[in-house]
Parts: sequence; structure tokens; C-alpha cells
Amino acid sequence: MSQRTISSMVFRQMQSNFSSFSSSMNNVSKNYRPAITHIFEARYYSSNLGSKGNKEDEPAQAVKFDSNFENVDGQNGKAVVSSYWGVPPSRATKEDGSPWRWNCFRPWETYKADTSIDVTKHHKATTFMDKFAYWTVQSLKFPTYLFFQRRHMCHAMLLETVAAVPGMVGGMLLHLKSIRRFEHSGGWIKALLEEAENERMHLMTFLELSQPKWYQRALVFAVQGVFANAYFVSYVVSPKLAHRIVGYLEEEAVNSYTEFLIDLEKGLVENRPAPAIAIDYWQLPSESTLKDVVTVIRADEAHHRDLNHFASDIQCEGHELKEYPAPLGYH
Repeated sequence: MSQRTISSMVFRQMQSNFSSFSSSMNNVSKNYRPAITHIFEARYYSSNLGSKGNKEDEPAQAVKFDSNFENVDGQNGKAVVSSYWGVPPSRATKEDGSPWRWNCFRPWETYKADTSIDVTKHHKATTFMDKFAYWTVQSLKFPTYLFFQRRHMCHAMLLETVAAVPGMVGGMLLHLKSIRRFEHSGGWIKALLEEAENERMHLMTFLELSQPKWYQRALVFAVQGVFANAYFVSYVVSPKLAHRIVGYLEEEAVNSYTEFLIDLEKGLVENRPAPAIAIDYWQLPSESTLKDVVTVIRADEAHHRDLNHFASDIQCEGHELKEYPAPLGYH
């Protein structure tokens, strides 16, 4: 009988053939090992060019990163990371020529807030959708007020962690819709992402003034997980409803910051000096205080209120956002 396909004799023959092949390849590798070594040295030659000297001669230094970190070496004024694939890091300076200390935003991203905006404006709920959005926000407002009461700083930090979600979610979904339909967005992607970035900078400012406790961080973790998914679903189902909800949320944010300013004026909250990050971001005078910071943040929230109500009105009238140019640079 002939040999079976899977048998011990076949495996022995395959093993002997593989052993002879391995021994021949070892001889080849011994003869061409210098050439292979040079090839690998050439492969990493570009990486070696980026390093200065022998790394063993330089002691390892731990770099501490915080909000005041400057990406500059103290001895020779060079950046810690000299290049990234041959692209040097951008260097930014202030108008007076001093180095820019912030890596989270650049001088061309700063602005002076329009504090003349009407902070008392309210969109009257007339349709069923508007009433549903309004009372949804009202039902979410009372638990937070009972929890924080007059602790405005903690309330503001939680508010900004929630307010930074809709712009990112809406911008992402509009981005996917734009590339899925092969069409322009009318600038609304950029407008919503700018809104999310602006809300995040509000949070970074308050973090310089107060560090949240562990239970506040846990609350933010839970609220963001629920709200981000809920808003994602609502935006997929009805974008006009999602924008209307955010418009009412921003109205409540304006009211919260108004109460914050009232307590600052009464002296119930210490009117401490404004943090450096707020002075540079909003181009505030160097002698600005917390009251000035809360004033410009309230103006930002009022602009976000108008933008989202405007987006909802466009869609309620049967149009798409791309048909109307987004109010870019509305700050």
C-alpha cells in the first residue's frame, strides 16, 4: 500500500528536508552577515542623526509636565523634542516677544470676548419639540442645583464637562455625513468643534482655580458617560431636537454664571486674581480678576446659546445646515 498523506514516515522525511534547508541557510547567513549588519545600520541611520552623541553619556532627566510647562531646555533654549520625522516644533511668542507658555492653544486662537451680547434672551417654547427640549433641561437642572447649591466653582466645572460634549458629538456626526454624502458642510463642522474646544478651555481655566475632589471626578465620569451616549442617539434621531436641547442648556449656563457674578459682587465668593491661562486666552488685562473671567465665559455661553438655537431653527424650517453658512469666528 502507498504512504498515507498524514503518516510518521512523511513527517520524518519533511523534518530531514527542513533540517538540511536550515543548515544551508545558516551557512548563507554567516557569509553575508556583514552585509546584513550594514543594511540594518543604514535602516536606523536617520534615527541616529536625530540624537546628539552617545545616550549612555547623558544622564536621564525626568520632565514634569503641568499647565505651566514650557517645552524649552533651560540651558541652551532648545525644545526637549528637537524634531518629529524631520518637522521641527512650531515656536510661538507673544506680541512683546516673550515665549508662549501654553501648548494647549496658540496666540492666533485667542480672542476678546464680546461681552455686549444680550444674556437675558430666551427662546420661547411653542411647539411640542421645543417644550420637550425645555422641560428635559429643566428636569436635569434641579438635581444639580440641589447637589451644588452655592458652590459655583464646582458647579461650573461639572457644567463645562457636560457642555463640551455636544459640539464634539455634533461635529463628528456632521463630518461623517459630509464624507458619506460627498458634500460640503457649510462650515458647521468647524463651528461645532470650535464650540467644544471653547467649552474645554473654560474647564481648563476653572481647574487652575480649584481642584475637584474624588467624588466630583466620579460624578463627572458617570454624567459624561450617560450624557455623551444619550446625546449621540438624540442627534442621530433628530438633530434639530439635539440643537434645541443644547440651546436651552446654554441658557441655563448663562443663568448659572449670572448668579456666580452676583455672589462675586456681594463678596460671598472671593474675587481672586485671574489665572494666567485665562488672561492669555481671552486677551484680558494683566490685573483682571475672577469676575472678569466669569463675565467673558458667560458671553461665550450666550454665543453658544444663539448658535444652537439658530441651527435648530434652520432645520425646523425644513432646510439643512449646509444651506446656511455657519457663524464661524462668532466670538
